Amino acid sequence: MTSYVIRGANILGETVNDITIEDGVITAIGTGLEGDETIDATGLVALPGLVDLHTHVREPGREDAETVLTGSKAAARGGFTCVHAMANTDPVADTAGVVEQVWRLGREGGYCDVQPVGAVTIGLGGSRLAELGAMADSAAGVRVFSDDGKCVSDAVIMRRALEYVKAFDGVIAQHAQEPRLTEGAQMNEGPLSGELGLTGWPAVAEEAIIARDVLLAEHVGSRLHVCHLSTRGSVEIIRWAKGRGIDVTAEVTPHHLLLSDDLVRSYDPIYKVNPPLRSNDDVAAVREGLADGTIDIVATDHAPHPMEDKECEWSAAAFGMLGLETALSVVQQTMVDTGLLTWAQVADKMSAKPASIGRVRDQGRPLEAGEPANIVLVDPAATRVIDARDTASLSRNNPYAGLTLPGEVVATFLRGRPTVRDRALVEGVTV
Repeated sequence: MTSYVIRGANILGETVNDITIEDGVITAIGTGLEGDETIDATGLVALPGLVDLHTHVREPGREDAETVLTGSKAAARGGFTCVHAMANTDPVADTAGVVEQVWRLGREGGYCDVQPVGAVTIGLGGSRLAELGAMADSAAGVRVFSDDGKCVSDAVIMRRALEYVKAFDGVIAQHAQEPRLTEGAQMNEGPLSGELGLTGWPAVAEEAIIARDVLLAEHVGSRLHVCHLSTRGSVEIIRWAKGRGIDVTAEVTPHHLLLSDDLVRSYDPIYKVNPPLRSNDDVAAVREGLADGTIDIVATDHAPHPMEDKECEWSAAAFGMLGLETALSVVQQTMVDTGLLTWAQVADKMSAKPASIGRVRDQGRPLEAGEPANIVLVDPAATRVIDARDTASLSRNNPYAGLTLPGEVVATFLRGRPTVRDRALVEGVTV
């Protein structure tokens, strides 16, 4: 394998040094280092490869929207070296066979580690537990389980799942949505939903499930992770639970950090997502929660959809939006450029902590000698106008199209192999 020297990188935005890579490992950090190939990183910030705890790759079943390979390429372009693939595929990832298929497809693609998320219940049906132990013992080594897209609304099933995963240090990642409170919901409930005539999705539907589940997690002594938290009340409940010592973690998406329900005035289904875009006050609250550590991580909820599922009337459109290739730019704009986070804290919330929650041992590691060479180089001074057509994804449902965002991924290394170089995807990557 070719050895590389990354010359003059600003490591975590704190110190400028060279980084040498050989045989998939960081071999040295210092000055005047040498390698077979030199990458000029002057002005670039070096971060550990990003880890996404919440990605939809659609394979198996909806390869028209995304495949493991195209999702992996989009991830690499966004600076990710590991993504967790959600279980709402067809067939559902509720058996060892399906999760192993997804895991192997990721390995064969070579652009990004794809760690499957197992379903909590059979077929996402909410009534019977899936083969949690078999998925945990499979080659994929599943440790995160979620019915994302559907809430595990039955308290008894949720309790049993929390108890079950304790045996292998797993975590239940809950899509917090009380189904009876959100029947037919189309957007955030508030004055605007009434004005637009769209059925509202109330904040309490999210908050009630989170409140119930943190108490269940405390009762059984298990790990709980809250997916795509979106309201001020949810932040306050997580803050309370952590103060009580409950083992709960939470994520926020880039779109909930930047976009608000004002955009729904356009009736453009590109902004239709679950949970919905919330109020400006909620946006401020989730930024504050991420900054003070109440919210642990940023996760993309990358949700590709084919054109026909989005270019239609609002009520018929699918929920979801792309996120992998723009996540770091959105976080820079909302959190770094505003002074709420440093680059070192971004590395913690987009690499180290998601890897820890998912129990992925060789990802999210520090940029130090002897560690795996999973590295992303970012140009924080760059700006780019987002073009929905400029993507590795098979889908185009990008809510940031036309916006100018800061920052650009210049290079991504997965175990010492460049998957992105000179701001472009490296074609023909081999395992």
